[in-house]
Amino acid sequence: MDIRKVQMSGGSSYIVSLPKNWVKKSKIEKNDPVGLIIQDDGTLLITPNTSGDQIQKIWECEVSASTDRTFFLRCMIGAYISGYTSMKIWAHGRLPSFAMEVIREFTNMAIGQEVVEETENTVVIKDLLNPSEMPLSNTISRMSVIVIKMHQDALLALKENDIVLSENVISRDNDVDRLHWLIGRQANLILNDVNLSRKMGISADDAVHFFLTSRIIERVGDHASKIAKNVKRLSDKKIPTEIVANIEDVSSNSLKIFHSAMEAFFNADIIRANQTIIDSKYIEEHCKKLNACSMDFETSVAINVVNISDSIKRVADYSEDICENVINAVVGINNKM
Repeated sequence: MDIRKVQMSGGSSYIVSLPKNWVKKSKIEKNDPVGLIIQDDGTLLITPNTSGDQIQKIWECEVSASTDRTFFLRCMIGAYISGYTSMKIWAHGRLPSFAMEVIREFTNMAIGQEVVEETENTVVIKDLLNPSEMPLSNTISRMSVIVIKMHQDALLALKENDIVLSENVISRDNDVDRLHWLIGRQANLILNDVNLSRKMGISADDAVHFFLTSRIIERVGDHASKIAKNVKRLSDKKIPTEIVANIEDVSSNSLKIFHSAMEAFFNADIIRANQTIIDSKYIEEHCKKLNACSMDFETSVAINVVNISDSIKRVADYSEDICENVINAVVGINNKM
């Protein structure tokens, strides 16, 4: 830590000198303005960015014929979530055809990413989405609505033996992933750009809270997809209506727990969060009974029923995690007041 003494100037102003290395690195000249931002914890942030414009970061990646396709895609997703505003993909010669395929796949998956420049050996992708136009709370709300509908449709597919609906549920998991990546991206942007944080009215702590919750919701979506996959495997099996009814009942109650957890999240209600954790405990007992009943069937049926039961239980478990995050966040905020 660089310690500097506060001095008095003119009898009414307090001044402190700026570190020379920082001034040079920030390319600040004499008489240039700097921004002063008072943080919630009492610290003072000094920034050369007085316009409030989003910080521009460029990620560059060289590809060749030997580049692993999957690794390349994962790196692009990582750069997107990390908050790079532009991506430059290039090759010494002509860009491999697989690279163009991966780039198209990525721009279709990631929200706000568009190719703005393309030559034989270079592609530039730019973020065209204004982060402040996509509030984190709206994205979280949309994610929760999607995953609830996914679970409901997965159970409807089981009841009606609808393979097409099962496949539709599985495909919707991509929509949840895209929104989760967007939350992760915006959280990183907020953590690294205090001006954006102020513009969006979201603190760094809030950004982390939203990201942790979106990660949990994304996992709830994964289990809806897993249920749908197990339903597909049961399509040629005869499942007693009583078992299907029991699965529907347990799933419905588990989704009620999830809905209650999301209500606690949006309302910052720690009382409801605590009660939801208590209410979720009985889901495990119902799932155990469901698993025991499945043992009366042939192995191929029992395995898939148990898998469905486990995914239903995980929804309640993840709902508990959301509620615990709510309690942690609200108690943390109250302690700062």
